[in-house]
Amino acid sequence: MKKNNIKSEGKRRVNIRTKPRDTSKKAFRRKPMGKVGRKIHGDLEQDSVNADSLHGERLQKVLAKAGYGSRREIERWIEKGEVKLNGKIASLGDRYNPGDLLKVRNKLVQESRLKAKHSRVIIYHKPVGEVTTRSDPEGRATVFDNLPKLGAGRWIAVGRLDINTSGLLLFTTDGELANQLMHPSTQIEREYAVRVLGEVTNEALCNMSKGVELEDGIAKFEKITDQGGQGANHWYHVVLKEGRNREVRRLWESQGVTVSRLMRIRYGNITIPRAVRPGKQQDLSATEIAELRRLVEQGKTARPE
Repeated sequence: MKKNNIKSEGKRRVNIRTKPRDTSKKAFRRKPMGKVGRKIHGDLEQDSVNADSLHGERLQKVLAKAGYGSRREIERWIEKGEVKLNGKIASLGDRYNPGDLLKVRNKLVQESRLKAKHSRVIIYHKPVGEVTTRSDPEGRATVFDNLPKLGAGRWIAVGRLDINTSGLLLFTTDGELANQLMHPSTQIEREYAVRVLGEVTNEALCNMSKGVELEDGIAKFEKITDQGGQGANHWYHVVLKEGRNREVRRLWESQGVTVSRLMRIRYGNITIPRAVRPGKQQDLSATEIAELRRLVEQGKTARPE
């Protein structure tokens, strides 16, 4: 058996290999891992799986984008145990990754439905007498009765108007966009035309501009514009940056003023076209939808830390 030659270079020892290196496949065959090696390899694989799951999207966001409902609505379903991820009841912190199995109310969610697709947004001109709900136990007409049918997904209302209020309602197939448009943090303006009965004092107008304590907290109008009127009826345009229940009416009532007619005329940058009569709807253009998204992003940027 040949030995390697050893040369001395000062204090260093240099091993000079005389036998050529074996480069055959056999020489590079992987040796079986021992118990320690298998454990380390298994831990690394598990860490990789955990890291992948952290990069997924939250369930409520994924399902909202797919048109199952608004993000808040889906969060309520998760809290009730109505959503399952890979066979287990999901929790609010869970994330979806491609290949995961999702069930909503015991129905399998097709992966094709979760892929990014074009979002639709429509303007609906709500007449007085319709309720903003999918079904009404009293059998009253609902705003969903006049909306176009969808092949997949469903329409999600961006906020709501009470039965005696008419005007602009937005609907979308993108639940995430609906949630962002409704969220108070985005500070998107809602403008209303209000007809009131009787005289309104400057003090009352000042109070509603500065802020009034209601049962659910301070509320105010960002802007009040006098639009004139005749006799006992007088019109004003008012602007809010949130959408609490009956907030416009309650603000006027706090000053002893009765609202005889209320109509929403603007939501962000969107107004009702003259051609869209009560009970009718119209799709927004891609440009208008992009502008809505820009308003959402502006609101996020302006949000105080």
